[in-house]
Amino acid sequence: MGVLRHFIDFDALGSPTLRNILDGAVDIKNARREVEKNDTKYSHLLDGRVLAMIFQRPSTRTRVSFDVGMRELGGSTIVLDNDDMQLGRGETIGDTARVLSRYVDAILLRAANHEALTELAENSDVPVINGLTDQNHPCQVMADVMTFEEHRGPIAGRIVAWCGDGNNMAATWVQAAAHFSFDLRVACPEELSPLQTDLDRARDNGARILVTRDPLEAVTGADCVVTDTWVSMNSVGRDADRRDLLTPFCVDENLIAQASEDAVFMHCLPAHRGEEVTDAVIDGPHSVVWDEAENRLHVQKGILAWCLRAL
Repeated sequence: MGVLRHFIDFDALGSPTLRNILDGAVDIKNARREVEKNDTKYSHLLDGRVLAMIFQRPSTRTRVSFDVGMRELGGSTIVLDNDDMQLGRGETIGDTARVLSRYVDAILLRAANHEALTELAENSDVPVINGLTDQNHPCQVMADVMTFEEHRGPIAGRIVAWCGDGNNMAATWVQAAAHFSFDLRVACPEELSPLQTDLDRARDNGARILVTRDPLEAVTGADCVVTDTWVSMNSVGRDADRRDLLTPFCVDENLIAQASEDAVFMHCLPAHRGEEVTDAVIDGPHSVVWDEAENRLHVQKGILAWCLRAL
């Protein structure tokens, strides 16, 4: 069987693997488009395989895209919420991993914290996929890179501007800057900056990253502008303070106008319209958020196929 292929974070995978997964996702998407979702050369790729999906946090895109993706590749899924399992009654993540490994072919976890994900992977005998943690969200940024390249060609050498909270999504873009060779400009309040250790590690890996408190500096001439909700999973109870800090970082018509003329706007969704982004931007000509959301499906297929050694 060889070494397990976990999909945990970008640094653990490396640039060639990430590019191979994306290439596979593009090919799977193109095959699906050609036959209008009917039988394709990939429709039986994962016949007989079962994916267990554990959700300790709410999910729309991750849940649906992995479920549909697994089914369209011929496999099946089991969806488990925390309260449905013995995890909610004190069983350890490690013991859960040992049991599920006897039943299924892969496990997806949307975790309350990153330590739960690493414990699951350390004790699992099948591949584990990161469906989001408080530290990062690699599935989403894979879809984001795929979407950019569909609209604007290779992302290498381009400028990506992040505006807002230096949260788990920002941290994943920091990692991605090293592995996909784009320039990243991060604009956020000092209190909500990405972790210095994450920035240092990415720069050691060759990333070109500017951190600024000025959203205009970040966005001017950028090829891609990205933001996320201001209320993250680990920010409960501090909503008012966060909104005060982040209000100057709203992506509105004036800010997006400073980006490159053909810049794309991205948001992983769900969006809080009128907070981190205005209606005019998310519904405007720069926005590719619906293509971005769709590409979660295709990227998940690429990830599943890679984890299960089917591609």
